[in-house]
Amino acid sequence: MPHRPDHEWLKEHIRDIPDFPKEGIVFKDITPLLADKKAFSYTIDAIAHHFDRDEIDKVLGIEARGFMVAAPLAYRFQAGLIPVRKKGKLPWAVEAQEYDLEYGTDLLEIHNDAIQPGERILVVDDVLATGGTAEATAHLTERCGGKVAGIAMIMELSFLQGRKKLDGYDVLSLVTY
Repeated sequence: MPHRPDHEWLKEHIRDIPDFPKEGIVFKDITPLLADKKAFSYTIDAIAHHFDRDEIDKVLGIEARGFMVAAPLAYRFQAGLIPVRKKGKLPWAVEAQEYDLEYGTDLLEIHNDAIQPGERILVVDDVLATGGTAEATAHLTERCGGKVAGIAMIMELSFLQGRKKLDGYDVLSLVTY
């Protein structure tokens, strides 16, 4: 599902940082959104409103900014919270999923007992860019026996066409660039 135009005001709380993390990249900084009580509350409420509380067993936050959105959503849904982390950050036995980066690959990990068979999982992150991280997380969720109930993002960089990798999933992005 595409973004709804009435969420566009959230862009006022997303700061552009040119040449970060490298020259030519314009980083979308959500820390002003997180710091603004109206914008942050609205973000959590808008995502929660889109997904049916009874259809969510656990909320999965993707490292690291996804954690900040996933935690209050898990509370709202009265659901469990699962962190997905980069390689080597989790202390227990893990399942891993490799995914492509612009130059090379990376690895995401989840505790191998975090998802029970049939649980409905809401995947959450801050930005949908190329779609590689979200796609890898969805595959990891399914490999662990979960069902992806949806994928929620604060923003989407539509020119990178990451949504194409998520065909078949209920994808919500509140604002689009």
